Amino acid sequence: MPNSALVIAAISLAVWLYLLLARGNFWNLHAFDDDDATHPAPSNWPAVTAIIPARNEAESIAQTIASLSRQNYPGTFSIVVVDDHSEDATAKLAQQSANAEGKNLNATTEVTILNAPPLQPDWTGKLSALNAGVLHAIREGAASDVPQSDAVNTALASAVSAPTYLWFTDADIIHSPDTLTRLVSRSEQHNLDLTSLMVLLSAQTFPERLLIPPFLFFFLMLYPPAKIANPKSKTAGAAGGCILLRRDALERIGGLAAIRSEVIDDCALALVVKKPDTATKTSTATTFTPKIWMGLTRKSRSLRAYSTFSEIRDMIARTAFTQLRYSAPLLVGTLLGLTITYLAPIALLFAHDTATRLLALATWLLMSLLFLPTVRFYRVSTHWAATLPLAATFYSAATALSALRYWTNRGAQWKGRSQAPK
Repeated sequence: MPNSALVIAAISLAVWLYLLLARGNFWNLHAFDDDDATHPAPSNWPAVTAIIPARNEAESIAQTIASLSRQNYPGTFSIVVVDDHSEDATAKLAQQSANAEGKNLNATTEVTILNAPPLQPDWTGKLSALNAGVLHAIREGAASDVPQSDAVNTALASAVSAPTYLWFTDADIIHSPDTLTRLVSRSEQHNLDLTSLMVLLSAQTFPERLLIPPFLFFFLMLYPPAKIANPKSKTAGAAGGCILLRRDALERIGGLAAIRSEVIDDCALALVVKKPDTATKTSTATTFTPKIWMGLTRKSRSLRAYSTFSEIRDMIARTAFTQLRYSAPLLVGTLLGLTITYLAPIALLFAHDTATRLLALATWLLMSLLFLPTVRFYRVSTHWAATLPLAATFYSAATALSALRYWTNRGAQWKGRSQAPK
């Protein structure tokens, strides 16, 4: 009868060999680190409008607007901030920052502060706010009283002098002055419909150093950038903190109404943009194949700090069960998979037979080596590479909590809203 511990150890090692060899080299961050890339400048710089949905972001909104106002973009650039029914001074501070930047820099960048419309059924708050910004950018005016889904189609169809690109970014992110220039240069060079950058998250506190680099590692494992960029692959992903989207790509999918109820809106947007069956056909009846790309940057970073484990737990729990499509069988399978992949190698280091212990040790070493580039990307001590199993344990617990909250009608909680379907 085979040794069950040895079999589990062998399965765990096989999983990590697969991740090493057949998962798009997601662990090799250098291949898609945009900070290391160079892009030729386009002959013409297209117009861009940045849209920032903001809900209770008084602590960071001023810095975000300042970083956007200081973009050294050679083309026409404007900024739209949509206050999503904030209960703090977000809108006031946004206006003060816009006024101050205009005076201090003699900037020509137009900054508009909008109030989000009343939240309609089937729309998440962020997407509703983004949609209001899109309507304003395209129509160069406030959204009409037409129902939102109809307004999207009307506005998109009638756009004449609208921006070529829409830049979706969050109200807690600051960008380096050349961020937009690099985004547009890459998009124009490769004719991309959607270009996205995963910004640098905070990794200063002990909970952050333990759990934030694994967040990036797990995300890239789910959405390998090489597969995202491959038009033949069905994998599609994006990082919602920094998305450059062609306006005509948004037209093609029918506007943000196409994903209006999605909680993981960034990856949902990437998926519908990438699908060839959503694209128009050319006169030769061949299907147009959209192109998307996602990479990393340290030059743009999040201001949101996580000083406690509970804050990171809630961040994970907000979307973990959504990622599993609210499926109990998928939840059980995921927790079992996490156990075999991350926890079993540590437990089996104490097995009785030498072969099992050696396999377990080899798996832990391989796991740590694959995680090491992510640790280095965050510029924390390389010793953190060995702690991935501990982080995986935490993520497993947060995933279970995510399911529990969903089953008690508290799913996808974000700033006072529960946005998961009942």
